[in-house]
Amino acid sequence: MTSEAVQSSLNSPHTNAVDTAQTLEVTIERFADQGRCIAHVDGRVVFVRFALPGERVRISLDPGAERKDRFWTGEVVEVLEASPYRVSPAWPAAGPVSMGGGVGGADLVHVNLEGQHLWKKTLIDEQMDRLANVDSDVELHAVASDEQRGGLHWRTRIEMVADEAGRPSMHQRGSHERLAIDDMPLATQELNGIATQEGVWKGGFEPNASIRLAVPALHGSDKREDNFALIVNDKLVAGRSTLTETVPEVQIGSTKRTLSYSVAADGFWQVHRQAPSTLVNAVLQAAQNELTSAPHTIWDLYSGSGLFTVALGLLAGKGGNGLFSVEGSPVAVRSARKNLRHAGLEAAQARQGMVNRALRSIPERFLHPNLVVLDPPRAGAKAQVVHQITAAHPDVVIYVACDPTSLARDMTTFIADGYDPVDLQAYDIYPMTHHVETIAVFRR
Repeated sequence: MTSEAVQSSLNSPHTNAVDTAQTLEVTIERFADQGRCIAHVDGRVVFVRFALPGERVRISLDPGAERKDRFWTGEVVEVLEASPYRVSPAWPAAGPVSMGGGVGGADLVHVNLEGQHLWKKTLIDEQMDRLANVDSDVELHAVASDEQRGGLHWRTRIEMVADEAGRPSMHQRGSHERLAIDDMPLATQELNGIATQEGVWKGGFEPNASIRLAVPALHGSDKREDNFALIVNDKLVAGRSTLTETVPEVQIGSTKRTLSYSVAADGFWQVHRQAPSTLVNAVLQAAQNELTSAPHTIWDLYSGSGLFTVALGLLAGKGGNGLFSVEGSPVAVRSARKNLRHAGLEAAQARQGMVNRALRSIPERFLHPNLVVLDPPRAGAKAQVVHQITAAHPDVVIYVACDPTSLARDMTTFIADGYDPVDLQAYDIYPMTHHVETIAVFRR
């Protein structure tokens, strides 16, 4: 469909529908969010999947496009002029539907790792500028072994659904259709090995069953063959209900330690095999760079199963007497308490509940933190919690964000409350996807 044909369709008095059966030829202008890029058709914004800036491509619009819509969405069906960052998808099933793909979970599979890093850095800098009015030039750190593995084999946890034939499958992007899969290229070799061992790829599941597989990464001399969990419809069918996660080479002061965690098989844990050690060391380095007084009083908010909590408790010292953590999930809090005891941090307090409510009734010994670490969900902490943090007058706040847009919004509140962002680092622990982890340090 040419632009003239599109305009004709828009002007038609007989229908609001746009003919999505035909294709449009467009020039891709810039990166956008959610793994998409932006093009324009007769002044209308089109968000395009599997594109790259500077490319000339042919796209199909998603069904349901109406002439009254403020914007359209679509997908590349043919590349006419390719970006130097474009590669053939290493996992074709995750590529464009027109090229035999369609499963979600790897929306940057058409981009080489250099291009993925540029994409993520660009979006972080743009969001900081647009939403927080902060001039950002973020440094993006890649996990060294990801380049060796071509951005594959990093996930230690996957979720699937059984199709009508009982085969493991994933939903087709933007639809309720399910596409059967017989391997998972983003998953670690250990996880794929367990999937084969347990007959996951052979199918035989009840149609529509949820399938979850968690296989902790092996580090050093780890050899536990039963350290995995296969959960079907929320029931453990193979492996263990409690998994052991190991985080090696954690730098606390002048000492490197290996930390061990017990995590519920259906609980949250960072999915990249090296994300726990990468993020814990980044947070500890930032904390130790900023903190000068001792002993330390530390809050760990949205603390999960205790990934940061244990390391921060060791940093606080005195058996964790200065550590206060809050997490909403009862399952995660039980794991965190067990992990704190295992690390000899019995004096730490791990509270279960909503963060904004927990911060209304803090034990007296924790009222004046030197340091606050928060790792909120994708929607961010939001203004109420930020105000509660800044009202406690911590010297330093370290914000771990899985969404730079939410971080930028919360950053405006921190700045308004008198906390300046003094450092911003990004970590690509989600290769082949648009997701990126960002750590911001605020100083009072």
